[in-house]
Order: sequence, then structure tokens, then C-alpha cells
Amino acid sequence: MACAAARSPADQDRFICIYPAYLNNKKTIAEGRRIPICKAVENPTATEIQDVCSAAGLNAFLEKNKMYSREWNRDVQYRGRVRVQLKQEDGSLCLVQFPSRKSVMLYVAEMIPKLKTRTQKSGGADPSLQQGEGSKKGKGKKKK
Repeated sequence: MACAAARSPADQDRFICIYPAYLNNKKTIAEGRRIPICKAVENPTATEIQDVCSAAGLNAFLEKNKMYSREWNRDVQYRGRVRVQLKQEDGSLCLVQFPSRKSVMLYVAEMIPKLKTRTQKSGGADPSLQQGEGSKKGKGKKKK
């Protein structure tokens, strides 16, 4: 146990982990959401989390093959976690505006909808979704 206490906060093992499930408004608290549902984002990805953290000036790196233990869906979209450095070797904060893991999660959830990938996808995907929904002809009719 003495080894664990001697490691500095700047070790990559000591970085905080952020899984996409922590920020997902489709999840309940029991399923792993850690922020209020009104501030959560719809289906965030680990890549988006890493992009936002890096843009904010935080030292963040993506671990693509890691899975959140409560995540039952094994799709690639739900894989990954992001490790973020909050403290430097001397124990001081890297960035003053992020004193805790919760502050980082709230900031990331606020910024993900503003990403270019999110704003472009929402504009182009709507018409194609509506066309797909119209193909439900004949369902529900019973032959006598």
C-alpha cells in the first residue's frame, strides 16, 4: 500500500477516468450517469469527450478498447474511456477552472453539443430518417 501512496498525481494511472455513460442522458443513475439529466448529452462518444478536454487545455488521452462495466451494449459506439489529468506532480491543479472530476464532466457535457460533428450531423440526418420511417406499409393488417 505504501507504493500507491507514493505515486504522484501526474502518473497516467492516477488520471481520472470519464466514460461516455457518465454523461449520457439516455442512462439512469443506476446505469451509470453521474451528472443531472438536464445537463447530460444524448449518446456521447469517448472521442468527443477527448476532443473537448484537449480543446480546453487538459492533458487527456483516449483508451479505445476499455468498456464501462455497467454497459451491456458491446457496440463500438459505446466503447472507450478518456483519462484526464487534474493535478500536477506537486499536487496543484492543472487548470484552476477544473478543481474536481464533476466540474470536468459538467464542462464536457456542456461543450459536446457545440462540436462541429454534432451540429453538422443533426442537419443532414433528419430527412433520411423520415424516409426510413415511411416504409412501414402493411404492418398490423390481418387477413380474414
